[in-house]
Amino acid sequence: MKVAVVGATGMVGTEMLNVLREFNFPITELIPVASEKSVGKIVEFGSLNFPVVNLETAVNMAPDIALFSAGGSTSLEWAPKFAEKGTVVIDNSSAWRMDPTKKLIVPEINGDDISAEDLIIANPNCSTIQLVLALKPLHDKYNVKRVVVSTYQSITGTGVKAVQQMENERNDIQGEMAYPYTIDRNCLPHCDVFLENGYTKEEMKLTNETKKILDPSINVTATAVRVPVVGGHSEAVNIEFENDFDLTEVRRLLHEQDGITLKDDPTTNTYPMPLYAHGKNDVFVGRIRRDESQPKTLNMWIVADNLRKGAATNAVQIAQLLMQKELVG
Repeated sequence: MKVAVVGATGMVGTEMLNVLREFNFPITELIPVASEKSVGKIVEFGSLNFPVVNLETAVNMAPDIALFSAGGSTSLEWAPKFAEKGTVVIDNSSAWRMDPTKKLIVPEINGDDISAEDLIIANPNCSTIQLVLALKPLHDKYNVKRVVVSTYQSITGTGVKAVQQMENERNDIQGEMAYPYTIDRNCLPHCDVFLENGYTKEEMKLTNETKKILDPSINVTATAVRVPVVGGHSEAVNIEFENDFDLTEVRRLLHEQDGITLKDDPTTNTYPMPLYAHGKNDVFVGRIRRDESQPKTLNMWIVADNLRKGAATNAVQIAQLLMQKELVG
């Protein structure tokens, strides 16, 4: 099994390598891909060392699978070139997510949709993945009508430049700014760029991707906020259903959903936190309670490591599905 990781030296690419190791993914040859300035550097994988190569070299090596985390423009240009060689591309950027000809996959939800024709598969946005995974069992049972979500998103979603900005601020060092304002001891209601409708691109990803993955009839409205946290993204979610629900059954449905860990006991201060989710592959759900302001409406709190299930883990799980279905190798 020949696997390329495009963007191997970035935050998500590094996490992809970690997850591949942890999952004992059967790699015979790793092809780490990065920018020209990184070409020739050595990436350790298990007991073996592999040199970083550029995109053109990687394409010509014809890997079975290419995990992409190098930005939308790179994906738009290079993913089709890999696909022409028969490589299955799993892309972590936003480039292909809303393309009607491409599948947007969360394995626990719609992994069965993958077929031999899918040579470019889109990995959803990090904040979308944890949201839809928690919504899925509840939508199947009660039919979700409307979702109001407020996010509290880790700076790691922006990248290493943002982490460095916060560290600089905490140490009174002047440095390059990833954000237009200070992030330490602050919250920015500004994730990605603003659009003409007043929402940010991140907020519209939550709306559009949820509809594509789960159900186009679900109405979603979002406010995405960047917070000075490293461990993962948190979401306060208000869900209005078509049918009424029982809280005990809600907890059971979430507990039984693959990929979800329930942490919901106010009597012991048990609830999800980024500090706890950091480095873990599950989505954590808690603070489950009925909305007392209107009927058939639920509140809950969802947390996940955005570099793990929100990116690298989901991509590797898609790769595992490809193997199980004997679509690669």
